[in-house]
Amino acid sequence: MESVVKTDSKGRKKTLNVCTEPCAIEKGMRLIGGKWTGSIIYHLKDEPVRFNDLCRMLGGASKKMIDQRLKELESRDMVIRKVVEERPIAVTYQLTDFGRSALDILDSLRIWSEQNDV
Repeated sequence: MESVVKTDSKGRKKTLNVCTEPCAIEKGMRLIGGKWTGSIIYHLKDEPVRFNDLCRMLGGASKKMIDQRLKELESRDMVIRKVVEERPIAVTYQLTDFGRSALDILDSLRIWSEQNDV
């Protein structure tokens, strides 16, 4: 149901159908709207990427930030972490089908941002 603002005869405003919980857009933004999260998902779109390579791709983000975001994405079943070498330890990250489902949204956001010079 959509929220509606009504004005009574004395000019006072009252909101009907107030949101009491996050709407679908807010829930989606919580999944992919964190700092660097969208960029991480976008860089994982083609193939599994090793952690250090991902850090190089995201030059402005710290390794700590990237690690934190990857753990969040993994806990949400959007990313899979695989150990590829034991010594020295090396891991790759790749998108799950659920993670891949966010790519169309992120691509539309990229296009919108480029077109509007944001």
